[in-house]
Amino acid sequence: MQKEIIMRYCAYLFVVTAGLAASMANAASPIEATLYKNPQCGCCDEYARQLEANGFKVTMENTTDLSQIKKLAGVPENLAGCHTMRVENYVVEGLVPLDTLNRLLTEKPDIWGIALPGMPTGVPGMPGPKPEPLNIYVISDGTPEVYATE
Repeated sequence: MQKEIIMRYCAYLFVVTAGLAASMANAASPIEATLYKNPQCGCCDEYARQLEANGFKVTMENTTDLSQIKKLAGVPENLAGCHTMRVENYVVEGLVPLDTLNRLLTEKPDIWGIALPGMPTGVPGMPGPKPEPLNIYVISDGTPEVYATE
């Protein structure tokens, strides 16, 4: 009886330890992203640096045909930002703040992606104060809905 209890306890510890090891391995792995940008865009470079400082591995793809990338990604013109990024199964358009990006990757909603239109100040990559709360929108083929406000 005591031997059986010890064996069960050892099996339990093995399962818990294996689960923790797998979680730690996933947590340590960087989140891979591909960022498509205009070659001269400095704010995109700074955005990528901030992502990398927060656990992302960013591959930069310079292009002079960013409008075609946006079109292929399904980004409506009214939601266009300065760059288009692929991360996991999502399109992330523009200088989306890290809290909202991490929320997207944690919650994994059934959407194409999210967008912060334009190039507002006060977000990663754009120095200066944030003039007002910013809306980050869901990218879809319908009317844009707010995903988050920061």
